[in-house]
Formats: sequence, structure tokens, C-alpha cells
Amino acid sequence: MSEPPAELSCYTASLVAYLEPRVPGIGDRLAAAVRLRVRTDPPEGGLAFSHHARVDVDEQGRGLAYRGAGDWAEARAALDAELARHGAVLAVGNTRHIPWSPSYGAEETSHWVVLGRHGDSTWSVRDDFDALTPRGTQKAYQGVVDDAGLRDLLTPLSRTTAQAVSRDRFALGEAAEPAPYTGYRWLELTDTPDAPLADGTWVEGLLPALRHVADTVCADPDALVRYADDIWTAARHQRFHLASRPRTAGVPEAAAAWGSLPQAVRFGIASAERGRYRAGAVETAFAQVIKTVEHLQNEPVESVAR
Repeated sequence: MSEPPAELSCYTASLVAYLEPRVPGIGDRLAAAVRLRVRTDPPEGGLAFSHHARVDVDEQGRGLAYRGAGDWAEARAALDAELARHGAVLAVGNTRHIPWSPSYGAEETSHWVVLGRHGDSTWSVRDDFDALTPRGTQKAYQGVVDDAGLRDLLTPLSRTTAQAVSRDRFALGEAAEPAPYTGYRWLELTDTPDAPLADGTWVEGLLPALRHVADTVCADPDALVRYADDIWTAARHQRFHLASRPRTAGVPEAAAAWGSLPQAVRFGIASAERGRYRAGAVETAFAQVIKTVEHLQNEPVESVAR
């Protein structure tokens, strides 16, 4: 297995692994596509985050789209067919049923893995996600499972949240409608991927989006909890982007500030759980990130697009 890419989410780590054979330099392409946009009126309510432009659509216009099936036999047949067509398939696992996940046996959320064929009745599973998460450490994994093991890994979620649905919808960067959560889910390479949706109100640009998120969460510990994973994911992708830039003045400081932001968010949440929310630590961390981004951009531009 190649060296797992640093500072990515479970979605983008597996997306890069899936695209590597067909898209030379996909890591560099993703690093250049990193951004931060925030939708203020998603269907689920609250905020929705887009962390990068779409990188899966090729020159022929083929791209990924969610697929699903409520019946395991139907899902298995579809996974087999996708493997026969393209040699790999992105599947949506359930962290509660993934043994190498720090959430194994406990919290459930969507988690992408890359499947391959390993004999007639076994499957290879690749998961390049490698991170210290708020729930513990996950190391990159590659192994083999039989049909029963794969069915367990892909167990449908028993419940989800509005924020988790928004994360799934924008996991490819632009809106792609998730398959029903009541069934097994995966993504297929198709000639007609979902087109970006033009509706909605978006806060465009890294600085405006950062300021909007800060205004939303710093004074509201409940909002901080709801969007903690999104802030963590933004920090990961921004550090991934910064690692691709020359180490010019301001880049190390920005990377350090982004690295400190999720720590401050976790501290803020812990203080709220103890009944004494320390908003100052979160405000200071956001202010430091904004300061370093302003330094790199020189001239921040405010913008809200509809």
C-alpha cells in the first residue's frame, strides 16, 4: 500500500486512493482544489460545508454518483458489476462495524473505503484514513474480508443527523444526492454524474466563510458541537493545501493555527459539558486562523453568493 496522504478526511483519503490509478497527480490536484464554502440554507437546516472543488469528473465527463440497495444480494451484485467495469469501487461503510475504526462498537457514521476483488468469495478493503480524531486514533488499513465481513462493514446506519447528511451530500465537493440510508450504499462511476446545484445561499471565500462559522459557533456551544466535525475537516484540508505550497513566510504559521483550531474546539466542548463554556479559547483560535489567512491573502474579499 502506498503512503497514506496526510491531513485528509475519511472521504478524501479514500477518494484519492480510488482515483490514483486513473488520475495522475490526484493528490496535487486535490490540494489545488481545496477551498471553504458554507451554505447557510441547506435542506436539512443549519450550515453545510464544501471543502474542495470536485476532482472526480474526468475529461469525458464521467464522475461518481451515489447508489444504494436495500437488499444485500442486490448490493453485492452491483458491487461485483462495478468492480468488473472499473477494477475498484468506493463503498460507504459504518464506523460502528469497522474493526479498525476508533468508533468500532460505539458511534456510527458514514465512512468511505475502497473495495477490490480478492478471489471469488473475498474482497480487498483499503482505507487510507490515518488521523488522530476526536474519538481516538485511526491508522490506515488494508486487508481482506469475506462476503459476511463485507456485509458487516457496510451495515446501513440505524440513524443519522442533519449535519451528517449534509457532509455526505457535499463529500465530493459539489452536491451529490445520497442514496437512502436504509440500505447499503456505494458510489459508481457514471457518464451522467450529478450536476452541481445552483440554488442556495453560499458564503464564498475562505475568509468570509471562516468569519461566518466563527460568528455561528463561538457564542453557541450547541452549534460548536454540531459543527465540530466540519471544523476539524476544514482544518485537515487547509493543512493539506498548505503542505503543497512553498514554505514561504506565513505558511508555517497558518498551518500551525489551523492545527490548533480543532484542539480549541474540543476544549470549548469539554468546558461546556462541565457547565462552564470557555468561549474565549474558541474565539482566540478562530482569530488566529483568520489573522494568518489574511496575511497570506493580503487583501481579503467579502462575498455572499446566491
